[in-house]
Amino acid sequence: MTSLVDEFRAAARQAGAGADDADLDAAGEYLLSRWAEPQRHYHTVAHLSAVLDVVGRYAELAPHPERVLLAAWMHDAVYDPRALGDANERDSAEFAGGLLATLGVPDEVASDVARLVGLTAGHATGDDDPDGELLCDADLAILASDDEAYAAYTAAIRREYAHVPDDAFKDGRAQVLKALLELPTIYRLEPLRAQWESKARANLERELSG
Repeated sequence: MTSLVDEFRAAARQAGAGADDADLDAAGEYLLSRWAEPQRHYHTVAHLSAVLDVVGRYAELAPHPERVLLAAWMHDAVYDPRALGDANERDSAEFAGGLLATLGVPDEVASDVARLVGLTAGHATGDDDPDGELLCDADLAILASDDEAYAAYTAAIRREYAHVPDDAFKDGRAQVLKALLELPTIYRLEPLRAQWESKARANLERELSG
């Protein structure tokens, strides 16, 4: 966990945070506590770490990788499986802007990180937004995983929605899968699209037909 806090502090510093190290570390620890909340089964520290790993590996594809890293930290900071629509993403974006402001991150940067967080609601980016594309691609990387990991992912999502009856969950999940399959491409950045697109679509189509 300590290494993750170090990574958060480094990204915040690169984004212009003026807070001292103790405050940055406290913010990182607080974020990790949110990612460890009991209602989470997929949207956990493991998911955060996986997204951060993808962003780190492909940082050269984004003009502001430190903003993408901070957005990764914040993108599910608020997560309530009972929330409606894109409330979690909207609340996470608002949370991101507020937290970064308290850490002395410049307003323009904090606003852009909040914007990036909001993109994860529908994973639809603009024509010229490589920062947003990297965040969304990293968030959806799980979709291109092998059969065992994909099965573990879908099981974890079902546990998060244990309060939803089976028929209603199946209908809602089908809507999510169809929306992803209707995207022009699931992955926007060419290197990631080349590696992951076909496998992700196969996984989604198999789940939808199951």
